[in-house]
Amino acid sequence: MNRWVRLWSAFVGMVMIGNLQYAWTLFAQPMVKAHAQQHWTLSDVQWGFGLFIAAGTWTMPFLASYIDTAGPRVLMALSGIACAIGWGSLGHVNSLTSFYTLYCLAGIGVACVYACGVATAVKWFPDRRGIASGIITAGYGMGAAAFNPLFDYLIKRIGYSDTFFWTGITHGALIMLSGLILVNPPATYKVAAAAVKAKVRRHDLDFTCWEMLRTPQFYFLFIAMLSIGIGGLMVTAQLKPVATDFKIGAAAVTVALVLTPLANGSARILWGWASDYLGREWTMFTAFLLQPGFLAAATTLGRTGNAMFVFLMTMVFLTWGELYVLFTAVLADLYGSKNSAMNYSFLYSAKGFASLLGGGIAATLFEKTGTWDYAFYGSAALALISAIMALYVRRIPLPQKSPESALAVQPVQPTAG
Repeated sequence: MNRWVRLWSAFVGMVMIGNLQYAWTLFAQPMVKAHAQQHWTLSDVQWGFGLFIAAGTWTMPFLASYIDTAGPRVLMALSGIACAIGWGSLGHVNSLTSFYTLYCLAGIGVACVYACGVATAVKWFPDRRGIASGIITAGYGMGAAAFNPLFDYLIKRIGYSDTFFWTGITHGALIMLSGLILVNPPATYKVAAAAVKAKVRRHDLDFTCWEMLRTPQFYFLFIAMLSIGIGGLMVTAQLKPVATDFKIGAAAVTVALVLTPLANGSARILWGWASDYLGREWTMFTAFLLQPGFLAAATTLGRTGNAMFVFLMTMVFLTWGELYVLFTAVLADLYGSKNSAMNYSFLYSAKGFASLLGGGIAATLFEKTGTWDYAFYGSAALALISAIMALYVRRIPLPQKSPESALAVQPVQPTAG
């Protein structure tokens, strides 16, 4: 079967799980209102968003090793069930504990699909890791552009509780279907060299996760990914509450909920493609340097009118979404693609920490201070640090295996006689 068919099938699954993250901002305030008698606050439900992402990213290492060895098909089926139960039940919870537990279950399902999708891209497209990773992660970031208006309509028409239920069932079923044709390439799989030589450094060794974790380059990438990840996740969780505080009109919020996912997905394809030709590091530096400017402007100029708010929110996502492409490609370049799902799962866990900061802590800061300034300016400062770190990525030496590991992969020399 053509590798592009597999890629686009994985893309469908990524669209489905993306909605569980990017449509969340529509549900936060209705949940607070519905549980007013139980004294739920915005920060209470936004901690749920943070835990949802954290549960998925932190359990991914336990799932990814199975993908590298046995393939993605079974995990895709199980993840469809987890997403259907976890997301579909959120409208019927009676306590924060049950809410957190079920949303975490959905997060684990999301992690399965995400790991399967990324593995499909880097394993089947060693010659075009940037653009393939861009397409696959664009499904995660862009799909909500089509679905957010539908979610908004359903919440108003049938209520947030039934919207959770029916979208959970349908999304779970589509995830299961999308995984039916996903398999790992055979060990002998090779593709022709790219027509244009990419300006990237690639290692000729494949590292296991334990070998990777013993190298300082990994922790450098982890801190850089954490620093750039917080701002976009904060806006993802808080867009509608922020718009309410800024007194942005309902129509403008609807437009923002369409344009921001489009920008998010476009960033992954645009910057992923650019990285194959310009190099990962210069692409990271350029995108990450723009991000803090738009975050800082969002809390000042973003208050001045509907059009400016929509523009700045869109630009935040256009300079943020690419991180999930560029770090995926950089990691495969440095540590090889054989164990890519397992290796990336450890780096991707940075998103879990970023989600807690951008979800629960950002909302708590707002409730205690009455302003979103601290969250936006803090995120902008961290994004600037990540941009500076990106300049150094191109200067760090390629990781090396320990002498023991190197000996383990050397061919046995025949003895004389």
